[in-house]
Amino acid sequence: MKGIELEHPEYQARKDMQRRYRDLYRGGEQLKANAAEYLLRRQKEPLAVYDERLQRVYYENFIGSAIDWYAATLFRREPLLMIEGVDQRGIKFFHEFSEDCDLRGSSLTEFYRKQLLEALVSGVSYTLVDFPRARRQPSNLADEDRMGASRAYLSHCGAEELINWSTDERGGFDWVVLRNSTIRKGSVESPDWDRETRWLYYDRESFQVWRRIAQGHTTGPMEQVDAGRHAFAAKGEVPLIPLRLSDGLWLMNRAGLLQLEHFNKSNALGWALTQGLFAMPVIYSERDWNQVVGDSYYIQLAPNDRFGWTEPEGRVYSIAGENLSRLREEIYRVCYLLSQAGGALAGQQSGIAKQRDFSITQEVLRALGDQVKDAMKQVLRGIAHVRGDDVSIGVSGLDEFDIGDFTNELADAKELLALGVESPTLRKQVLKKLAFKYLCDVGQETKDRIASEIEGPVQP
Repeated sequence: MKGIELEHPEYQARKDMQRRYRDLYRGGEQLKANAAEYLLRRQKEPLAVYDERLQRVYYENFIGSAIDWYAATLFRREPLLMIEGVDQRGIKFFHEFSEDCDLRGSSLTEFYRKQLLEALVSGVSYTLVDFPRARRQPSNLADEDRMGASRAYLSHCGAEELINWSTDERGGFDWVVLRNSTIRKGSVESPDWDRETRWLYYDRESFQVWRRIAQGHTTGPMEQVDAGRHAFAAKGEVPLIPLRLSDGLWLMNRAGLLQLEHFNKSNALGWALTQGLFAMPVIYSERDWNQVVGDSYYIQLAPNDRFGWTEPEGRVYSIAGENLSRLREEIYRVCYLLSQAGGALAGQQSGIAKQRDFSITQEVLRALGDQVKDAMKQVLRGIAHVRGDDVSIGVSGLDEFDIGDFTNELADAKELLALGVESPTLRKQVLKKLAFKYLCDVGQETKDRIASEIEGPVQP
């Protein structure tokens, strides 16, 4: 297929940034291995000194902690799937799907927690919806289920995997090209590893899979290994669903440059403090000096000669320390987590100010939750359409983050129902929300059974 290796101009412009953001998020040995790309070399700095600084590099990963906090807090309570209808085949499928959505044992909550992490780092993540290939045409739905052809599953696609695409006037994909690479051995005795690169092409009706295998220093030809009509062809859509965050919610983009500045200044301060531990002798003399100075040596001075040691006065160190504290606070501030920044600014806040800051954090969490729920509904409803399931699918939750007692929510619900609103639907929805929140860890099948029982006759 001609042009399948081409990269979109936007992808080429962003791929270095994506790699940098991933290093900043992961930190640790991955960032240290690439530290030469981020640790600035001073003007006319000797290469030997710069190499030593690279060996001693360290990284305080504030942005990684902030991103992990958001993902953990948002999914502290699982999203609530509302699968309603009379189609028991469809309801049973979504019970199983919510517990294992990728055929690797990942629940839907675990899958979308990973999707959110990717989006917070890269700005967007993608979900690829696929169905197993049927070896023959099924005769009916029961036969399709027995063959496993109706068992939809999801695949995670990072931002760097989508290398080329085209969109319509509404922003939907006309076609996409995904690329991934793996290394493997043909056998344990083989001395070399083979690198297999795959290109997956999807348009609104069909797909193609191409691959190329590099063995050692030899790169083989590109060959097509699969092609056909994908499951979303009946919808006329590309089966790639994005979870895209706005610039205000893309935390790595907001704090990445601040994290790099903190990285360079903290390493510069650490290097200076380390060098200051090794004092340098100073000889005040008008005569030639050729004596060796060091441990277990002595020096001989003339009557008017003087000897001393140099050490920094420390004023610039104090300024650097204050600047590092301000950068740390700024990283948390742009991530809407000022209450976690520590330092003088957080310590001087009143109780009302802290409550206001946390309310801002909660609004950001709710906005992230809305993005996740919209992506989940798009995926689940697309699967239901392809399978022909006559069910209604809703996703709720991901909007309560207070770690307070459940009795507060129960009291609020009692007051709401005590208003006397003549609405059986309101009563049912309130009861279901309370039940699901209290039983957030039970399986989806149990939740659906509780929902159907609540939807039955309600006694006044």
